[in-house]
Amino acid sequence: MPEPWEALESACKNCRECSLCETRTNVVFGVGSHDAEVLFIGEGPGANEDLQGEPFVGKAGMLLDDMLAIIGMKRENVYIANIVKCRPPENRDPLTVEQDACIGWLRRQTALLRPKIIVCLGRIAAMRIIREDFKITREHGQWFEKAGVQVMAMYHPAALLRDPHRRPEAFDDLKALQAKVRILCDHTEVY
Repeated sequence: MPEPWEALESACKNCRECSLCETRTNVVFGVGSHDAEVLFIGEGPGANEDLQGEPFVGKAGMLLDDMLAIIGMKRENVYIANIVKCRPPENRDPLTVEQDACIGWLRRQTALLRPKIIVCLGRIAAMRIIREDFKITREHGQWFEKAGVQVMAMYHPAALLRDPHRRPEAFDDLKALQAKVRILCDHTEVY
């Protein structure tokens, strides 16, 4: 019998619950350590992610790797997933119906992972995970508790590429994440 992660990933890759399955190249299930204490959640795959089947592999992914490195973390020590597992056409925001069809996969991933910290990357993820009326420009870097898990939102790396003036705020958020990891996490290394 396959391990739970393998079974979940296999089932997800065969999902046809919404119309995104018709235009995808690959299902972008998630990547990282299955015992990660920190879960990063984006909104959905872009073109590069759709081609490679892995989240955050383009320019935004390289920036995310750099952001992690700033606080001594590595991609392989965290888990990275998205609200939707298939690329919305033209990289548009995922529709609510698409999010609703897909959110069960993320919930099951989270249940297997049991992270201590969740970081929402961008407005869409924060509005789905933290609160529907979440305002990323006002509330990024703030901590919330959801079912015993510490949750915060940061600007999406793609937003930081478009607007580099927000990078100092993102740095402050990274330092807050680093401090929280030091307090809560047993085996996640940070500088």
